[in-house]
Amino acid sequence: MKLRKLGSMALAAFMAASLVACSSGGTGSSAAGDSSANSKSAAGDGKGGKKVCFVARASADTFAAWLTEEMKKEALNYPELTLTCVSGEGDDNKENSLLEDCITKEYDLVIVQSNNNAAQAPYVKKLLDAGIPVITTNPTTHQSDLDGSDNQDVMEGTGTVDADPIEQAKVSAQRAVKEVPQNANVVILNGPSGNFHADKRREAWTEYFLSKRPDVKVLYEDYANWNSDEALTLMEAWVQAGTHIDAIISMNDNMAAGAIEAIRDNKEYIGDDGKAKFLAYGVDGTAQGCLLIKEGLLTSTALQSAADLAKKNMEYASKVVKGELKVTEVNDHVEAPQINAENVNEYLKIYVENGEISESDIK
Repeated sequence: MKLRKLGSMALAAFMAASLVACSSGGTGSSAAGDSSANSKSAAGDGKGGKKVCFVARASADTFAAWLTEEMKKEALNYPELTLTCVSGEGDDNKENSLLEDCITKEYDLVIVQSNNNAAQAPYVKKLLDAGIPVITTNPTTHQSDLDGSDNQDVMEGTGTVDADPIEQAKVSAQRAVKEVPQNANVVILNGPSGNFHADKRREAWTEYFLSKRPDVKVLYEDYANWNSDEALTLMEAWVQAGTHIDAIISMNDNMAAGAIEAIRDNKEYIGDDGKAKFLAYGVDGTAQGCLLIKEGLLTSTALQSAADLAKKNMEYASKVVKGELKVTEVNDHVEAPQINAENVNEYLKIYVENGEISESDIK
């Protein structure tokens, strides 16, 4: 089955990423979650170059893994920098420990992808107190994450490169208003509680879809924490309860893929002609998500380009460590264009050209 093939592709990608992370080639990096390694970088000779660390939230998160690989590629364009990549593996304590380790290793700048904004904010503050500039990315850390206030400004002393999670969800929510059938039963898959992107995408679905379609029933809703396996397990249980699900609303493509896997062989959801008897919406515009759209199993998603995020992060990191820009002047966002059946081929072409997928993967 195509989606099972995609699962294997994702696993292979994660394994490859882990192998790259443990090697000394390319950018300097450490094994996921192992902050003790710090190898030399082809993007810096390790002899006086400025040291930058990217702390990702989890290598098993398809978007975080994609962003990590793009950061490594982009770092090759900055010979004055040595980039190290580590992963908190979706564990707040582990990620916080990695942030503390950045102080010990005296990095010149740290780029943080929080797993839980409020949990990481105090440790971002520790970095700032140690005199280390911090850029938060995917998601932004806000002042409210640190002090519990209502202040939604970027956390004092930091910079950010991000995407707007409201816009990311809005593009699909608005079309869902028109295409989800009357009196539909929908299920909702959420990212981690406390994660800025997860929370805001969910808020957007309430504002732009649920509030406009009071006839729709939210049959089930739960946290799958960006994880396809967790989403698959939830969807299996929901389907077994017996009520037909008309639409899957997912806060990212990876969870949508897991939910779709759970019903791929179910004739109640896939017709004899192979066409889906359900709608499904995601966010991120990953290669996996685009392939699912091409196959007719994912209705739409919004691109969150890891390549664009990486380019901006490394460009600003270089300027900050060279003293050309204050970190607090870094406040930039990437766009969130909708991807659907009408335009998916142009995005698949990009993924083929950059080597993430091959022509044979496209059905």
